[in-house]
Amino acid sequence: MRTFELFSTPHIAVIFIFIFISVLMVIFRRSLRPHQSIIKWTLFGLLIICEVSGQIWEAATNQYEVGSLPLHLCSISTFLCLYLFLKPNKKIFYLLFFTGLLPPSLSIITPEMFYQFPHFDFLSYFLHHAAITWSVIYFIVFQGYRVPVKAIGSVFLILNLMAIPIFIINILLDTNFFYLANPTESKTILSFFGSGIMYYINLEIAAFIVFSITYVPMWMLLKREKNKRINQET
Repeated sequence: MRTFELFSTPHIAVIFIFIFISVLMVIFRRSLRPHQSIIKWTLFGLLIICEVSGQIWEAATNQYEVGSLPLHLCSISTFLCLYLFLKPNKKIFYLLFFTGLLPPSLSIITPEMFYQFPHFDFLSYFLHHAAITWSVIYFIVFQGYRVPVKAIGSVFLILNLMAIPIFIINILLDTNFFYLANPTESKTILSFFGSGIMYYINLEIAAFIVFSITYVPMWMLLKREKNKRINQET
């Protein structure tokens, strides 16, 4: 079933479902609030199931290799989500907000995927990335997490510092964690980033642009809440 096609009918259906559920979580947040606990533990369970089952599937099909270790950005975002579900932490959410909102969404739109629906890897991949973004939305809508604008710079710096040991690991183990060694094998946005030093320059530029775009809805939310407070005080 290695016949995945970008923007094929199953792929478009997945994108539509992902956007539909994301919008529902925001629009019907008040109606969903009584069911907050169910949503929380459902997302918690999905993240664990997707992460663990993905590792088991690769091992069971003799595809497991050192590059399968959970050191990719989506796995790190998963661990951050799981931690926050168990123990609230505003500073950790700053990092999750920028790594778990837009990047997984872009991965759904231009996935590194080879298998077509209804293959296990197809279902696991899209459900996993969707659950990460839905978790971020959950923390914002139901837990009241907010991110200051200064977090753009601090998280950008943190990710660059994280990239240093990951870069070394890639050299030592011949892996491609964080896609620092080269672009994805399949056709994705990274395929247009060039090679050599230009690849890393474009990665940095793209990361900062993604961070800035990611912050726009948060900025709008904070502005709206500020205006609401001002109106209530006057």
